[in-house]
Amino acid sequence: MGFRDRYWERGAAGRETPPELARQLYRWWLAGLLLKLIGSSWDVSWHFKWLRDDLAPPHLINTVGTVIVVALTLFHTFTGYGADRLALRLMQTGCGIFLVALPIDVINHRVNGLDITSWSGSHALLYLGTAVMLAGAIRGWAGYFPEGNGRTFGLVALWFFFLENVWFPNQHQEYGVRALQAYDDGQAEAEPILLQFAADQLGLPVGREAVVHFALPIADWVYPVWGLVAAALVLVIARRMIGRRWTATAVVGAYVAYRCLIWPLLAGIDFPKSAVPLFLVLVGLAIDAVHAVDLPTPATAALGAVAVTTAGYAGIRFQQEYLWGPPISFSSAAVTAVLLALLWTAGDAAVHRRETRTLAPLS
Repeated sequence: MGFRDRYWERGAAGRETPPELARQLYRWWLAGLLLKLIGSSWDVSWHFKWLRDDLAPPHLINTVGTVIVVALTLFHTFTGYGADRLALRLMQTGCGIFLVALPIDVINHRVNGLDITSWSGSHALLYLGTAVMLAGAIRGWAGYFPEGNGRTFGLVALWFFFLENVWFPNQHQEYGVRALQAYDDGQAEAEPILLQFAADQLGLPVGREAVVHFALPIADWVYPVWGLVAAALVLVIARRMIGRRWTATAVVGAYVAYRCLIWPLLAGIDFPKSAVPLFLVLVGLAIDAVHAVDLPTPATAALGAVAVTTAGYAGIRFQQEYLWGPPISFSSAAVTAVLLALLWTAGDAAVHRRETRTLAPLS
């Protein structure tokens, strides 16, 4: 009996799912997300070399991954296999946001031209859609993938994809600092047509001022405040969900390792290089270390915020001095620490209230 004859039947979300079917479905989720990852990684490098093209190879690879993810969501929706109601709603909502954002992004480029910055509104919708669909996949994997090492590996992989999506806009500054350095060294990585287009869009002659606006248009406080707060919260949730001792380090280590791998591959086919956020490994270690200490919840959040901020800013400073690192505002460290502590504490409080309601006896 074929796959379609066995499983293609109408059903409600949350129905009992055969273990082998759950394995197949979520392995395809990993395959689709991997293609989206490869396409997006190449895409950001592409934008620092060539003018935008809707049918550029990175977009096509990303599209194949998106088709796989959308097809899986449709399968979950029709059959009810492999996802409870909440996981399915997250998958559907995430795919919906992403598919709506695609034509908006195309229109945005038609109206505003290059729009290279990763921080545009249409790009934010793409990140949001991806984040929501990933949340659904994580919940589905946790609820349906059979117990064992494969289940843990998959959760680490999905949280890796989540971290990459959250960190993605920061790559603009990581590519930008290398692009400016290459230009200053007389070895501009961007093609002349891209430099001319960017200069014309800014109303400036081709030169260093135009390259600075093109490569590093984002305020210096954004990189550390967004990056460290968002990445830390993702790693804290992953650490607590998976529950293994070095979870945060494993997730962030996988991301840094991926960036170290994709960097020479892109450079080998003559695409621009980026600064790699090696310091994020220190953030993962800090989060795992804080969770290893038995402290009251508010103290954990406060200590964690200080540890992450210290490790993050010190790591960025080291990279600026000895490797490559984007320009940042070090005076933003206080904002990062306070914001992270507040959000960490608020998250813990919300979880505690939910657990209290769940455990409360019925009257």
